[in-house]
Amino acid sequence: MEPLNIEGAWVSAPQVHQDDRGVFLEVFQGSEFAAALGYRLDVAQVNCSASRRGVIRGIHYADVPPGQAKYVTCVSGAVLDAVVDLRTGSPTFGKWETVRLDDQARRAVFLAEGLGHGFMALSDEATVLYLCSTPYAPGREHGVNPMDPAIGIGWTPRPADGEPILSPKDAAAPTLDEALRAGQLPRYADCQACAAGLRAKPIQPARPA
Repeated sequence: MEPLNIEGAWVSAPQVHQDDRGVFLEVFQGSEFAAALGYRLDVAQVNCSASRRGVIRGIHYADVPPGQAKYVTCVSGAVLDAVVDLRTGSPTFGKWETVRLDDQARRAVFLAEGLGHGFMALSDEATVLYLCSTPYAPGREHGVNPMDPAIGIGWTPRPADGEPILSPKDAAAPTLDEALRAGQLPRYADCQACAAGLRAKPIQPARPA
């Protein structure tokens, strides 16, 4: 687990074992995660999305508290994964980072509560798995427009056959400034308190197999 330049965002590069049968890897290792972040990731839900080339999903986030942390990996194809700091009061508020996730390097991205997440499918088809810390709750889920020029995410390469493909909900999502003025964005202080609470919990040792 290596930290990105946005606090609360990490990238994991697992060891991939390959032979004439194919490949094997540990997609998620709880003890490695706990050693890096100081707490265990409680997985409440696992989501799977399949997207065609040029599809953008996001930028999505949840109210804090309780928030929703995500551990994201691409199991087939390739995506450009984006993390956006939506926490008001954060020293990196409005900043973003992208990481290529694909079925070759098999990297994964973790983003803590309060950070925004989205991705663009780079391959003809891309399948993404998300390990989520809390279940989906429609009343607490929100979005910021991924094409907001004030954020300026470098969604490259663009699809050769036209503009990126967004859901009607994502296309109609507010800009960062609109969400800020509406008071919809998470507060950095609340996100820090959430992380502190997680680290205060004792880490239970893994049960022997």
